[in-house]
Amino acid sequence: MPTKKPKKPWPTKAVMEQIYEQNLWGGNPGEFYSGDGSHDPAMVEPYLKAVTHFLGSFHPPLTVCDLGCGDFTIGKRLVPYSREYIAVDIVEDLIGWHKKNNALEHVSFHCLDIAKDNLPKADCIILRQVLQHLSNEEIKAIVKKLSNYTYVLVTEHLPEGDFEPNIDIISGQSIRLKKQSGVDLLAPPFRLKVKEVNELVSIPEISGKGVIKTYLYELA
Repeated sequence: MPTKKPKKPWPTKAVMEQIYEQNLWGGNPGEFYSGDGSHDPAMVEPYLKAVTHFLGSFHPPLTVCDLGCGDFTIGKRLVPYSREYIAVDIVEDLIGWHKKNNALEHVSFHCLDIAKDNLPKADCIILRQVLQHLSNEEIKAIVKKLSNYTYVLVTEHLPEGDFEPNIDIISGQSIRLKKQSGVDLLAPPFRLKVKEVNELVSIPEISGKGVIKTYLYELA
């Protein structure tokens, strides 16, 4: 009897579309909702305090590119601290909704697959809880493009204490936490080359599972 071939994983675009269509991260039917991590004040306010302090230290302000802008609840509050804010997501309907409902001066929205497509020019990249949902292959493709930027702000949901970094997953709703792992761009197989790294903020996750850490990388 022939062995069944394993099912191929869905393309990342289709997975992310399903997440928003079925409200798998919460929210009301028909609503674009990026999860409690983008809405719970205990998670949001310490992050915004740290990131606005960094962005607000530049005169003139930086051009910021938000890769994986989601429902834009966070990004909207960072706009005043940027010269130009470029918001990117892979879900076409989500970007279309933003263009109609979140039209702001100095803000543009783009539907891109950040692992496959060319990325916009900017001074600073924001990757907030995006890489944790992607396979190592996709993360490697993204890391190759980060050398075009001066600053990269990366936020990841990580286990507390020591853990084995970068255990591979299939791109989707889940993250590496279930495998007692998390994304570390400085570790193999990514080995992001940086001139300096600073931990901006560390926030206990609201369910008590792990910690949300934001790192600022200044690239070599």
